Amino acid sequence: QVQLVESGGGLVQPGGSLNISCAASGSIFSIYAMGWYRQGLGKQRELVARAITGGSTNYADSVKGRFTISRDNAKKMVYLQMNSLKPGDTAVYYCHADIFSSITGRLASYWGQGTQVAVSS
Repeated sequence: QVQLVESGGGLVQPGGSLNISCAASGSIFSIYAMGWYRQGLGKQRELVARAITGGSTNYADSVKGRFTISRDNAKKMVYLQMNSLKPGDTAVYYCHADIFSSITGRLASYWGQGTQVAVSS
């Protein structure tokens, strides 16, 4: 089994910064991709950023230039550095990973429980 655990969420003022992290553990052979999704109240879950093995990254247009995703493959972790935060960034941020199981060898998707990010004065 695989577990994703997020940390680092909290309350920040508009214009502030926050760094959230996600750690993967369990029966992992390798991680193909790790990323972040978010869901605000009354809204659908949306992709924020994704990092694929090999170095390619994707960002939502709304966060380009403000957020940076990075991976530490040795630690099986992914980070999201969020700068110039806006009230519209308020949401529960979910870690997501596409992982090859060390038991079955198959690729599957996994989700963390989420961490709350609130941007408010």
